[in-house]
Amino acid sequence: MQWLWAIIVGFVLGLIARAILPGKQHQPLWLTVVFGMLGSVLGNAVATWIGVNDTGGIDWIRHLLQLVGAVVVVGVGDVVYVALRGNRRTT
Repeated sequence: MQWLWAIIVGFVLGLIARAILPGKQHQPLWLTVVFGMLGSVLGNAVATWIGVNDTGGIDWIRHLLQLVGAVVVVGVGDVVYVALRGNRRTT
């Protein structure tokens, strides 16, 4: 069940990150989900490192850090994806 939640959170965070980033991202949807999951893990690691991973109530800071992590990973991942695929454009 934890994998299902990880996929759902990765999907949501990846889509929000794509909406925040300017321009068009070129990675497919499945890769956006993976990038969102990686960003969530990165945000959780930073939250644990600064000591805000488990607070009373809703962990707003942890969720914000997860979103920031997803934006960073989706942005960097898109650049790497385009570089690996070459500059082929599909319309």
